[in-house]
Formats: sequence, structure tokens, C-alpha cells
Amino acid sequence: MAEDDVAELGADRTLLLVDDDGPFVNRLARAMEKRGFETETAESVAEGKARAQARPPAFAVVDLRLGDGNGLDVVEVLKDRRPDCKVVILTGYGAIATAVAAVKIGAVDYLSKPADADDVMNALLARGDLLPPPPENPMSADRVRWEHIQRVYEQCDRNISETARRLSMHRRTLQRILAKRSPK
Repeated sequence: MAEDDVAELGADRTLLLVDDDGPFVNRLARAMEKRGFETETAESVAEGKARAQARPPAFAVVDLRLGDGNGLDVVEVLKDRRPDCKVVILTGYGAIATAVAAVKIGAVDYLSKPADADDVMNALLARGDLLPPPPENPMSADRVRWEHIQRVYEQCDRNISETARRLSMHRRTLQRILAKRSPK
């Protein structure tokens, strides 16, 4: 990390990472510590809210979908306790509606997984109207389509018939798509 990036962080370099994927959150914590942050991790909404209440950080990276609820609940607590906290939402289920909801409650950016530590740091340190640079490896169109289908499927409580109706596709076609692995 360059010295001017460390200076840009200011005196408070506290970072809360909330993700229910233990190995991922631990790798990201180590990578962010190498970049000058003082990290703390949580693996659930309840744990994230408790850490946000006890020691509100200057920065946070929160997964949208956690085992016990929605990461946006953690963002609300962070913004209540520390309005200047810069929050980035991470998710494997990118959707415009959730991105808008995240930004409305105070997130500064919304990144799709897999995002590396440099992407996260660039999003956290982005200034106001300046957009971070485009990702090195954006998702393919096939992957974006697959993610959208998965999101609608989850929103329909994993009901194939309802999902097919909402996506205007044949139920058997949807079943074949869901049975395949996600595209790269």
C-alpha cells in the first residue's frame, strides 16, 4: 500500500468485515490488515450488529445475504451509531434493486463476489463523485443471467413454477438451468 493511501485512511482505520463464509472473511481480513486497516470480523447479522454497537468502525464491508438474515440490517446499525462510516456491500447475488436499497441506507458501493482486497479498498477509499475503476475481470453475460435467475428463484422461495412464470420461461427450461453449475 502506498504511503499516500495510508495517510488517506486518516487516524481511524477500523474496519468491520461481516460475511458468513469463514475462510473468505479471514482471508479478506488478513489482506486488509496488510493495507493498513485494523480489522474485526463477524459471521452473522447478530454478531455484526453487536460489533457495530460496541465499537462502530470507520469502514465496513458487509455481505448482503447472511445465514441469519440480511446484511442491510447491519448497515442500518452502523449508520445509526456512526453516520460517517463508509460501507461497501458484497454479494454473490447482485441485483439492481438491492444495490439501490444498499445505497439508500448509506452504502458507498456494491460489489459482486468474488471481489479481491484491491477492489474492496478502492471502493472504501473512493471519493464522492469519483467512480472506482472498472473491475479487471467483470462477470460474463452468462454469469449475470445465471445470477439473476438464482436471485428470482430465491425470492420465490425456491418454487420452480412461480420462478418460471415470473421469468416468462418454460418450467423445464428453468429446471435445466438450475441443475447446471454456475458459469464462470
